[in-house]
Amino acid sequence: MSVQPDHILDFWFEQAGPEKWYVRSDAFDADIRARFEDFSISAAALLTTTGGHDWQDEPASALALIIALDQFSRNMYRGTKAAFAWDDLALVCAKQAVDRGYDLKTGQTRRAFIYMPYMHAEDMAAQDECVRLMDMRIDNPDNLFHAAQHRKLIARFGRYPHRNAVLGRDSTDEEIHYLNSGGYIP
Repeated sequence: MSVQPDHILDFWFEQAGPEKWYVRSDAFDADIRARFEDFSISAAALLTTTGGHDWQDEPASALALIIALDQFSRNMYRGTKAAFAWDDLALVCAKQAVDRGYDLKTGQTRRAFIYMPYMHAEDMAAQDECVRLMDMRIDNPDNLFHAAQHRKLIARFGRYPHRNAVLGRDSTDEEIHYLNSGGYIP
């Protein structure tokens, strides 16, 4: 059976939920990989080669596509550079969803996941937009707090220092000090 948008949305919001979203679990990561890796790889390849995907044409399916590219990649490939490989694709999809007003056609919990690619981007303009969206369109101070913390890291370092090792980047002395001092790590 091919993966459909409701499979992703039901899994992420109904079966998993916040109890699993932000907690490291090898079993959860393996479950996502088993269910959705083939689809996610195919979707990323299609977006890369053609610049589009049918799922971008409706709010619910666009959200499912964003989750597959932005969230599932972090679970399926945790601790490797592949976890971040589709960030640019996810951000393009998120920007398109916001431009089309799809974010305003879904509830706030789901809406936050349309904004996550902005938060994950190592780009100051995306960070500014994430903070703006979280502030103006989501009534949840925790989301705004985390958006602001992510923005501070990009403003300070221009990148996320905690990604340096897996991405093969050298860390600056300031980044090493920050990481060793227990600073905010998204």
